[in-house]
Amino acid sequence: MKLIVTGGAGFIGSNLILHLHDNYPNVEILNIDKLTYASDLSYLEPIKQSDRYRFKKLDITDREALRDLFQKWHPDGIIHLAAESHVDNSIKGPEPFVYSNVVGTFNLLEECRLIWNQFGDDLKPQRFLHISTDEVYGTLGDEGSFSETTPYAPNSPYSASKAGSDFLVRSYHHTFGMNTVITNCSNNYGPHQHDEKLIPTVIRKALSGEPIPVYGKGENVRDWLFVENHCNALATVFFKGKTGEQYNIGGDNEWKNIELVNHICDILNQEKGEGPEGDYKNLISFVTDRPGHDYRYAVDASKIKKELGWTPSQDFDNMLRETVRWYMKKYGFNDA
Repeated sequence: MKLIVTGGAGFIGSNLILHLHDNYPNVEILNIDKLTYASDLSYLEPIKQSDRYRFKKLDITDREALRDLFQKWHPDGIIHLAAESHVDNSIKGPEPFVYSNVVGTFNLLEECRLIWNQFGDDLKPQRFLHISTDEVYGTLGDEGSFSETTPYAPNSPYSASKAGSDFLVRSYHHTFGMNTVITNCSNNYGPHQHDEKLIPTVIRKALSGEPIPVYGKGENVRDWLFVENHCNALATVFFKGKTGEQYNIGGDNEWKNIELVNHICDILNQEKGEGPEGDYKNLISFVTDRPGHDYRYAVDASKIKKELGWTPSQDFDNMLRETVRWYMKKYGFNDA
């Protein structure tokens, strides 16, 4: 199978490519990424020389470049992760999110439709897997969780652009019969995540002795999913998911932001020490909440568990500690 992964030099994309390469020996992978600030090809150094992996720098908003690539490579499948994904950045400047997440997804869908109509193979049905977010569902109160039938109610330019791309993918299945699948995942954590995200920010600020910023009172709740668990789920959906379906992927692992920050500080106290007055928690600083900050996300992943047999690992403490150690090494603080 010839598989294209978009955004494969990013956080989830790089982890996914390594997972696919190591576990699916009959798959050839072409990674296309425009190499933004959130990309890092060094994460893929272990497979750089593999004859089953190659990289192409390409912006999915460039329709002509996509068409040329598809005509040359004839992909059998697409796993689409390329997206602008930082909520704060979408508030400061929404335009790149619309172009990348909506227009870029449209370009991919159209070029897939054209190439698969031209070079279709009934013995090897082509599939388009679109990776989205639980943020498209909006916000929750203290009870309940998002299911695949929860109405969309995005509250930020980022989540609105992802909702738009979800609807485009859905339409290409129902209108053109394209073999599409959509996944909506909860917050990911683990190696390769960009420094701007919550967990890397807490680790970096703490180790540098700087204030650890926490929005509002830190009461916002998120469901945390280890990135390797997510990659396993994505591969499961790609190869086993039912066409036209949508699958929620969650970690069954809810934490208030302030509780998670305190937990990371506890790990740093044990792994590194040297926090102010012996405790990195003394660096926590509450800052003005961001506009439209959703209170709580929680994902009901019972569909993927029941239909495809996937379940997340529940070993959160060890996986979070592994993540903290990875960033300590990255930031040069692993000499405890």
